[in-house]
Amino acid sequence: MEALMPLIMQLISGAVGGNIIGALAKKLSLGFLGNTVAGLVGGGLSGHFLGDTIGTMLGSGMLGDVGAAAGGGGIVMLIVGLIKSMMSK
Repeated sequence: MEALMPLIMQLISGAVGGNIIGALAKKLSLGFLGNTVAGLVGGGLSGHFLGDTIGTMLGSGMLGDVGAAAGGGGIVMLIVGLIKSMMSK
């Protein structure tokens, strides 16, 4: 169970990050469900690959995981939103 806790935090942080960026960039928003799914994917990947690096820089592994996951979730949501926007033109 202890091994799952960082992953769960990364997924939640990514979903939150995706929805925050979706609310700020309304033209690129994918809707609540789309923002959440994109955030989950981005949060899981970036939290896994960048969490330790950012955590080392900040001095806190947990803070690094959460920050990387939220940022990654927002970035993936923006990328998917841009692609969707370009394809609909």
